[in-house]
Amino acid sequence: MLPDMTYPRPQLQRPNWICLNGPWKFAFDDEGRFSQPKDITTWTHTIEVPFAPESVRSGIGDLGFHPNCWYEREFEAPQGEGRVLLHFGAVDYRARVWVNGQLLADHEGGHTPFTLDITSVLHPDRPQRVTVWAEDDPCDLAKPRGKQDWQLKSHSLWYPRTTGIWQTVWAERVPPTYIHHLTWTPHFERWEIGFEAFVAGNPQDNLQLNVKLSVEGKLLANDTYQVLNQEVHRRIALSDPGIDDYRNELLWSPEKPTLIDAELQLWSGDKLLNIVRSYTAMRCVSIQRDRFMLNGRPYYLRLVLDQGYWPDTLMTPPSDEALKHDIRLIKCMGFNGVRKHQKIEDPRFLYWADVMGLMVWEEMPSAYRFTPKAVERLIHEWTEVIQRDQSHPCIVAWVPFNESWGVPNLTEATAHQNYVQAVYHLTKTLDPDRPVIGNDGWESTNTDILAIHDYDNNPTRLFKRYGEMKLADLFERQRPGGRVLTLDNYPHQGQPIMLTEFGGIAYTPEKNLEGDRAWGYVRSSNLSELELRYTDLLKVVNELEIFSGFCYTQFTDTFQEANGLLYADRVPKLPLEVIAAATHPGVSHDVCTGFVTEPWPKTDRLYSVPHEPPPTSP
Repeated sequence: MLPDMTYPRPQLQRPNWICLNGPWKFAFDDEGRFSQPKDITTWTHTIEVPFAPESVRSGIGDLGFHPNCWYEREFEAPQGEGRVLLHFGAVDYRARVWVNGQLLADHEGGHTPFTLDITSVLHPDRPQRVTVWAEDDPCDLAKPRGKQDWQLKSHSLWYPRTTGIWQTVWAERVPPTYIHHLTWTPHFERWEIGFEAFVAGNPQDNLQLNVKLSVEGKLLANDTYQVLNQEVHRRIALSDPGIDDYRNELLWSPEKPTLIDAELQLWSGDKLLNIVRSYTAMRCVSIQRDRFMLNGRPYYLRLVLDQGYWPDTLMTPPSDEALKHDIRLIKCMGFNGVRKHQKIEDPRFLYWADVMGLMVWEEMPSAYRFTPKAVERLIHEWTEVIQRDQSHPCIVAWVPFNESWGVPNLTEATAHQNYVQAVYHLTKTLDPDRPVIGNDGWESTNTDILAIHDYDNNPTRLFKRYGEMKLADLFERQRPGGRVLTLDNYPHQGQPIMLTEFGGIAYTPEKNLEGDRAWGYVRSSNLSELELRYTDLLKVVNELEIFSGFCYTQFTDTFQEANGLLYADRVPKLPLEVIAAATHPGVSHDVCTGFVTEPWPKTDRLYSVPHEPPPTSP
């Protein structure tokens, strides 16, 4: 469980809040017999929120089909004056919420947050009661579901389902008039920080917003703006030092992830109404010809595919420290970023990626049918995703589609093509400052980066395909995965080309080979063979000048997939320095020598993953 001191929404922090994770009453409702809290006469289980009932850590661990479930608990509202807000980080897939028997919310979308103002229904002299109904049809393929399997038992590259609450639930006390939403946008070319602030609650005249920006205690700006129509939209100009050495001190990058602290105060005349804390960064990502650019300079992306699952907690991180540990491991293996695959990650992961310097490609979980309902659902949820996360400096690209999932007739059906293009342009409209990969893998239409998936594990063939062949022949003649790389009328127009899925080299000890628990694109019989395959493959990929980045599959073993560089419990299969030397050759990785390689986290670990010690590096 995330500790109480771990604020769930890092970019809009307030002091007066309580965490509602922990034991809740729980009941399955497979037949859908209940429609409101009073219908439930018996609570059959106790569940540990925020862990899904399919997970071991929930205390239930039931992997069956359960389309409906119910939660309930009592809590004491945060003390003080003003309003009380109740927040849900994510409930998969649809949620209705009652407080003290009053229905207050009906939210759809399994990966995005929602908030209720519960002030009007609070009991003045006794604990409050919150009840949640979660509906998540396990066989519905027309909703964004990512890697959650629709078969009873996990198969191929799909995993156990996540039903109901799977991110933090919390409540906070806010003033009658308060700052309820912030968006930060750096403008590198003019050395400005743009922001939008929105005020909610009781309307008041003559509101002013004071904004202080600082880095490591050094004040950068202290400005005050009039609030008009409950909003403020401004750009804060910073003093441009001009010389690169001084500029670089303020820029955010994986090598030096400088963050700008922000404090915002809402005033009415001489009365202070609300204080919130936030942060931003001076960081620019863009495309220039065939290169990805970071802060105006070409930057080579070395990403690893990260499914974001843990054996005992599924999509929910075991703890805040576990997120930090993952990021340390990723960086110690020589990578500078992750492609979060088919998952919208907990905001705490994005916070630590901001703090520790890890670039993130954020990818929308796919639906697997093309219907009007599927289109409506994905667009609605994707819009909420961008609104939640667009202020994080670590996010450097948006990926709305992967491998034509949800648009299976993309090559022939005009409606499918229009859909992919519409979502591409919608994403560029909502956030014009980041690259968008229209359809990662193949069958590209509109896209800022041409992303290729190719699991050919023969380094010689890869070099011939991408190092010797003319570009025109590559796009006309090659079919990685049996698919065309670009659709007719959408030729490659000079965008950066990246190998965004490759490798997938599986290894697991012999005693773990039963059934399909060793899935991968190619299998190594021992760890020495795994090391040889990885180093040879990465040597070729790093040398191919056609690529301006890559994404290796994958970070950890994940359920039946055994193609991770680490076992599922985060123990490396090979010495970290060996992996790092292949991932990013020619760079010293001494800082990670001797990094902790014991199973993580020891106190949270309720599972057993067989593995053997990695070969000793020379």
